[in-house]
Amino acid sequence: MNATPSSFDLIVIGAGVSGLVAAYETQKRGLAVGVLDAGDAPGGVIGTRQRDGFAYETGANSTLDTSPLLNELFAELGILEARRDASAVASTRFIVKHGQLLALPTSPGAFFTTAAFTLGAKLRLFREPFIAPSPAQAEESIAAFVRRRLGNEFLDYAIDPFVSGIYAGDPEQISVPAAFPRLHALEQKYGSLIRGQIMGARERRKSAEKAKNAAKSFSFAGGMRDLPKALARKLAHYQPGVRVTAIERRADGGFDVRALRAGVPAVFHARALVVAAPAYAAARFVEPLSAPLRRALEAIEYAPVAVVASAYRREDVRHDLAGFGFLVPKKEKRRILGTLFSSSMFEGRAPAGHVLLTTFAGGRRNPDMATLEDGALGAAVGDELGALVGAGKPLWHEIVRWRHAIPQYTLGHLERIAAIDHAAAAFPGLFWCANWRGGVSVSDCVKNGHAIAGTVQAFAGPRSA
Repeated sequence: MNATPSSFDLIVIGAGVSGLVAAYETQKRGLAVGVLDAGDAPGGVIGTRQRDGFAYETGANSTLDTSPLLNELFAELGILEARRDASAVASTRFIVKHGQLLALPTSPGAFFTTAAFTLGAKLRLFREPFIAPSPAQAEESIAAFVRRRLGNEFLDYAIDPFVSGIYAGDPEQISVPAAFPRLHALEQKYGSLIRGQIMGARERRKSAEKAKNAAKSFSFAGGMRDLPKALARKLAHYQPGVRVTAIERRADGGFDVRALRAGVPAVFHARALVVAAPAYAAARFVEPLSAPLRRALEAIEYAPVAVVASAYRREDVRHDLAGFGFLVPKKEKRRILGTLFSSSMFEGRAPAGHVLLTTFAGGRRNPDMATLEDGALGAAVGDELGALVGAGKPLWHEIVRWRHAIPQYTLGHLERIAAIDHAAAAFPGLFWCANWRGGVSVSDCVKNGHAIAGTVQAFAGPRSA
């Protein structure tokens, strides 16, 4: 650590996927980059742990292949061959309806024969192309948007659980233009989601981008941690265990970054900064720089989530687990948000004759569940899995809690981002790249990190002497 320089062209604060990709891509462009992270390992909430031959995730269990940038990056990092696509059975996804798991349709033909939706809900879709779009500048919640265009049943049993699965959020509060900009754009451009889905497919083929509903889910042979670990290995100056306490403006226009490293104060210097930390953490260390910036960052809310990995003998679970997992609509009034059939999705997640289930609890729907004592939470999850998939007594539960798990793109989110950008405009060279803007998925973070590197290079110019 003593040989590490204290001055850089760029300092990236935070070693989640966003920050690591931003650092890697900027370093490739010839700039001297330092990465400071409070954690002991790269990846932020992403992590893969082992127990008794099982491998479970602490955060994201997979991500989506939405852009050619992903495989290009994996090839450069030497982990493309370690990529593992989700199994064929994982194309089946379930929702809970009336206490039963029902498979969601994956084609128009399956939609009209599924028991997941009533005949009335199916016929309601034929009205969608004739419903006028909202005013271009209007902001709707995803609940209001879907209720208007598709009806209440589609909201209750498709979109509500889907929003909980992505954001652990409340669809009555999640903003369409902020959280689902593609839906907003389809309505504005084509006047209809159905018409836009058809027409928009042609544009995606030209750009090689894939819609999230059509993209493959994937992980890696060693779990999702393979990605941040590979990125960190490529960085010349990645420093874990460094907690940033303040950033200050220098007289020469650069920045001083004050931090604690093993409890010892340290100061780093840079011409530019990329803040890739969660908004609530960034709010604390930007205070010396700008009180308005701190207040703007503090306005971004997060949902708490508990991740419960449960190991079972195969014979102790009645359901065949042939699928990705299930999501629970709010209307079902259950205590969990959903469960992934982790050992069905990817090989190597459980020993032979065993299965691994990963359950999520808490979120905006029931935040108190995320704070239950371990025994009570494990028992509650066990009861829910018993009722829904016929699970008996687990071999064990492993619980990981995230008090600030997922940023909430609620109504007014774009205005909050604009307020952050406005306050930061007084400090040229200060950039943002985190999952509280531009998307929360791992693939979104990769794309955003790639994009910010070009912006930083344009600002910083040639490498400093």
